[in-house]
This record gives sequence, C-alpha cells and structure tokens, in this order.
Amino acid sequence: MEKVTLKAAVREELKKCRCNQLRKGGNIPAVVYKSGKIGTNIQVNDKDLKKVLHTEAGENVIITLNIEEGGKTSEKTVIVQDIQKHPISEKMVHVDFHEISLTEKIKVNVPIAIKGEAVGVSEEKGILTQIIWEIEVECLPTDIPEHLYVRVEGLHIGEAIHVKELEAPAGVTILEDPDAVVVSVTHQAAEEAEEKVEGEEPEGEEPELIKKGKKEEDGEAEEKEEEEKEGKEKKK
Repeated sequence: MEKVTLKAAVREELKKCRCNQLRKGGNIPAVVYKSGKIGTNIQVNDKDLKKVLHTEAGENVIITLNIEEGGKTSEKTVIVQDIQKHPISEKMVHVDFHEISLTEKIKVNVPIAIKGEAVGVSEEKGILTQIIWEIEVECLPTDIPEHLYVRVEGLHIGEAIHVKELEAPAGVTILEDPDAVVVSVTHQAAEEAEEKVEGEEPEGEEPELIKKGKKEEDGEAEEKEEEEKEGKEKKK
C-alpha cells in the first residue's frame, strides 16, 4: 500500500465564515478523528490533497500528516474517512481523517475490478452485469489491496461469481455476505422478451366480444318484450 506525506496546520477558529475564507484561499477544513478521542481540527491545501487522492490507492492511501502548531510539527498516520463535496461544483469542502496504527487491523472498502471477457458475452451474446462495485475487508493498513480482481473469462450465460469465490490476498479478510452475487451473465434475448411482455397492450378483440354479447342480450330483451305484447293483444 502506497504511503504519502501531506502538510497540515491546526485550525484555531472554527466559525463557518472562517471555513469559507479558508476555501477561498485554496485550503480545506478537516478533522482528524481517533477512537475515544476528540477530533483535531486542521486545514490542508486543496491541490496537495488532490495529488494525494490521485494515487493508485485512491481514498485508501496511507497518509502521514505533518501537522504544524505553534512552530512545532507533529505526525499522525491517517486514512481518509469521509469527503464532503459541494452539491453543484463537486469541489471538496471538508475532509474527515481517521488516525490509525500500522500494527492494528482496520475495516475499509476496496474497489472490485473485472478482468477478461466472459465467454457468455463474446460467444453466446449474453450481457455481463456487475452487481457489487466495492467490498468491505479487514486487514492491516499496510495490507490494503488497491483492488480485488474478478476473472470472468469462463463465465457462461446463466452463471455468476459470488463473494465466496473471490480470492483475497494473504492477511485480508472479506466481510461481505459470501452468497452475494458480484457479477453474472444473462441471456440478452430473454431480457428483451421480458421487456416486450411487460410492454404489451391488451388485445383489442376482447372489448368487441363484450360489446357483441351486450348487443345480443339487448336483442333478446326486445324480442321477449314483443312476444309479451302479442300475447296481451290475443287475450283482448
């Protein structure tokens, strides 16, 4: 797992207006949390943080924070816990870091990457569907894999790969439901037929039959009425 260094500084003022000033100046307000301890309020440079997050490890990168306070510098080993973004511009507005120990296991989400092309797609004209895109694992920070790879070359139509079939590196424990489906291949024609059935309109002949039956009932009623009339006239 890749390790990088990031400069930071302690924040004394925590008001919202001050945070907005930080962002305008190219910095991002952040907090470093550790279990059972009050968070440390810091600020980091926006561009520096983006460089850190654009490594192969992504958000699971191990970061050594060099935190400056009162002319002194202290170090904390952290990983990114949460990134808040602006709903429109999607710029980072706040970051939560989680302080870790390199000798204690942690739980993180690792992305899943597909390798190869399924025979069910290339030869059988099926569709490959990925259901799970990232998976929770537990391991030492130094053992966090960049990806968990799934090889799909031998996958035929109607077949799937489940969590229990994934291969994790040594020291990494997968925490997801073992029976959960990661990827599957389905028959394209079957899906199209299903869509067609769902979109079918009722046949137009049935209402006509109903109307015809109604006319016949009306005709029988009129005929019966005529017979009753004739019977009354004969009695007279």
